[in-house]
Amino acid sequence: MNELALAAFAAATGAHVVGERPGFGRFRRRFDAAAYEARLRALGVRFLARSDPAFPPLLRAIHDPPPGLFLRGETPVELLARPAVAIVGARACSSYGSGVARSLGRELAGGGLVVVSGLARGVDGEAHRGALDAGGSTVAVLGCGVDRDYPAAHAELARRIVTGGGLVVSEYAPGVEPAPWRFPARNRIIAGLAAATIVVEARERSGALITADLALDEGRDVFAVPGEITSALSAGANALLRLGATPLTSSADVLELFGLSAEPIGDGPDGDAGAILALLADGSASTDELVRRSGLAPEVVAAALVELELAGLASTADGLARAMPR
Repeated sequence: MNELALAAFAAATGAHVVGERPGFGRFRRRFDAAAYEARLRALGVRFLARSDPAFPPLLRAIHDPPPGLFLRGETPVELLARPAVAIVGARACSSYGSGVARSLGRELAGGGLVVVSGLARGVDGEAHRGALDAGGSTVAVLGCGVDRDYPAAHAELARRIVTGGGLVVSEYAPGVEPAPWRFPARNRIIAGLAAATIVVEARERSGALITADLALDEGRDVFAVPGEITSALSAGANALLRLGATPLTSSADVLELFGLSAEPIGDGPDGDAGAILALLADGSASTDELVRRSGLAPEVVAAALVELELAGLASTADGLARAMPR
């Protein structure tokens, strides 16, 4: 299996390898594919070769597809070929960015799309959590060996993904350590798996902008969530809008691209958003009043209001939040 040997060669040399290079011929002659696959099975890992008919066609179409993908999780590989959207953004996101990412993940997965992101802190993690909240499917793409939970703080999130009908994937074999250069390379896979990419919040030099650029290079749709012009966290997303990215104002903007419509999830929002919506049933209220009445932290209330606005359940104007008629 030439592609598996290439992936193993990349791991052994610590290099970025998508095709044959000097030294590979000698490595391949010594490579024991059966023994290597047995080690993968012992780790609960599968390998999907680029030449396999099940390899996702959108990823195969990029100019430098990986030799294959290592997969963690029992979900059938056909998940990777389903209509998908990437949600990316700042690790140190604001409460607004966190709420937007989680709400988008929830509504897009609830509408039938696979949510792809990078398992990082901030926007990535919230997008995955939103998809899981909806009982939908999500794919986490790592910039290290597929056996690693990176960051370690997201080990439980990775477990929820692989047991909840999703996959953790990487072009890097088990045992490969994270390195700064691997994450930009990882971003091409995030963009490559998705027909559209959403940037929620991003600084001017954010890795999320690399993902957006890669998506644009492949002719994919790119959306950006407008942000405050005074916020450094919005500089990258606002720059994308100046360059012609599509403004994203609700999940419907993306669902329409796929010919889908938003589906109601349960009887309404739960958790903090549900608590805030219940308070708004008594009439409009300021954020300060909602903080006082709910006992929640201001940033939690702000994120809940964002989720409710994106879901069309509440609106905020003149400093007051109001429940929308249903």
